[in-house]
Amino acid sequence: MNNEIWVFGDLRHERLFRYSLNVLAKAGALSRSVNGKAVMVFPGVPGDDTPPADHGESVPFKSACGEAFSMGADRVLVLENEHFTTPLCDVFAEALAAVVKQHAPMLTLFALTDFGREMASRTARICSAGLMADCVDLRITDQQIVGLCPAWGGEIMAEITYADGHGTGFATVHPQIQTHDKEMPEGDGAEGTVERIPVCTDPGVNRPRLLSRSPEPAEHRKLEEAEIVVVGGAGLGNMEGFGLVRELAAAVGGEVAGTRPPVLLHWVDEDRLIGQTGKTVRPNLLFSIGTSGAVQYTAGITESKTIVAVNRDANAPIFQVADIGMVADAKELLPLLTARAKQVVMRKLADELSHTHAATGEAGSFGSKIKKIRESRQWSVEQLAKATGQTPEFMTLVESDKMSPPVSFLLRLAGALGVDPGTFLSREEQTAIRDQRAQAFIKRTRSYSYQTLTPGAEESHLRAFMVTIESHHAHKPVEYRHEGEEFIYVMEGDLEFVLGGKPHVLKKGESIHFNSDIPHKLKSLSNEPTRCLVMLYTV
Repeated sequence: MNNEIWVFGDLRHERLFRYSLNVLAKAGALSRSVNGKAVMVFPGVPGDDTPPADHGESVPFKSACGEAFSMGADRVLVLENEHFTTPLCDVFAEALAAVVKQHAPMLTLFALTDFGREMASRTARICSAGLMADCVDLRITDQQIVGLCPAWGGEIMAEITYADGHGTGFATVHPQIQTHDKEMPEGDGAEGTVERIPVCTDPGVNRPRLLSRSPEPAEHRKLEEAEIVVVGGAGLGNMEGFGLVRELAAAVGGEVAGTRPPVLLHWVDEDRLIGQTGKTVRPNLLFSIGTSGAVQYTAGITESKTIVAVNRDANAPIFQVADIGMVADAKELLPLLTARAKQVVMRKLADELSHTHAATGEAGSFGSKIKKIRESRQWSVEQLAKATGQTPEFMTLVESDKMSPPVSFLLRLAGALGVDPGTFLSREEQTAIRDQRAQAFIKRTRSYSYQTLTPGAEESHLRAFMVTIESHHAHKPVEYRHEGEEFIYVMEGDLEFVLGGKPHVLKKGESIHFNSDIPHKLKSLSNEPTRCLVMLYTV
């Protein structure tokens, strides 16, 4: 057995290859501690520089080799076989096992993915060798390989090693295994040796037959690619408590995830599991709500830029990895946090609407933000249109930045999100609106056609008037423009009411409710004055 440490390189997708490179960095550090070499192993097809892949998203050999050398590989082995056109664990494992037996490296490592698990177990079995599973760290002490692996549901960390006199050791390693900065390679683009080795497979073996394959749906990959992730744990108590996590995620435009207990209790889908046996995320912001901080879970969030943890237990392990910790009951804190997040989002949208919009489709444009809010709540365009009193065509134009919506759209959006519209206005704006409302109220009450039914309501959102329109005359509004809602009830006479260009005729005792920013006109159709009860709700 030599001092080489091999790493199987998964080239099927850029994300999977990154996992392999992380494991390679650790392999390089381990090999240097024993004056050995780190070797990356790729499967390939003779005479073809395109590696086996599922759907054309594979990493090219040339760039893969360059990155492997930059990450500390001393050598790259390419195992060539004509049957490697499709990535299959049983075929790869048979070929890899034969080369491992021939070269006898000290250790062969696989990134902890479904493919890596199967490859490791098959190859170790063929080689009759030991396999350490789910390692979060590895070290070599006195020529003894020791793996740090979670046990008892992550409550303890077990140190595992191979039996005396073992041959090549095998291990699956968490993709985000920690490598100390001093152990990291320089990354100066150094080059190494690429060796191609023809390998054989037994044509007589009755192998599993591939029936079909398809790429992972884009919505399933959103979790790993999300900028904001909200993770819920067992501390939320029940499915209703976990619903608070969904509300916060929708408010901040993030993705929902969970630890093992919520998955087992079916509070959240299994493909949303975070941790060693689930997915690894690296968002800019991660909320960890009601999670204890077991190693199996925290191993999947360590690359998050900022971690905010909420837990009632001040001694919970999650606070050891969090950047911001809040000792609180999540069920009491989350509604407040969600409400505040909604206010901030609406404030930013209001600011965006008041400035020149970004270029069409740009990531930070007003339309893209509206689309993100819609998708975070899993609304269709039609659902958002209905919630805001618009048409799907209107919403499509807004999201594509082809239309600048009126401020009233924000008011209706705030209502759909359950946010008080006034909370996202600055103090100056709120004062200005109050002043405008009061002045408009005073002007109306001075007009003969308006009789106020709410004296002293200058500062109020809700006002009532009795409006009188002379026979066969059109109503002349006084300070009539306002954002909000309006209700008209015909007390006497007949009223012609034109709303958005569409005429309506209202008889005595009939009413209509509408948004005040929609253009509208009133006219008396009677031989006597028409009198209407008008209720105004302004913001």
